[in-house]
Amino acid sequence: MNIIRCIKLNQDLPALERAPYPGELGRKILEQVSSDAWQLWLTHQTMLINENHLSMIDPKAQKFLKEQLEQFFFGDGGAKIQGYTPEK
Repeated sequence: MNIIRCIKLNQDLPALERAPYPGELGRKILEQVSSDAWQLWLTHQTMLINENHLSMIDPKAQKFLKEQLEQFFFGDGGAKIQGYTPEK
């Protein structure tokens, strides 16, 4: 098991076993995002899909989620979920 310094959680944590996304973005995630942080993204992504009633066959929805993925890990954190308060 590889350990990386997670860009999201700012801790040394287990790395993902493989790139979870294709291309350069997938490589960047594999190198900088822990498996724990990836699980946080999957939960956030599900809330984004549900809150915004996204259809994953819609190219606009796919583009939105890719942008949110990049923001979640490498930007300002991405879109907030209305009415959701994260646990401390």
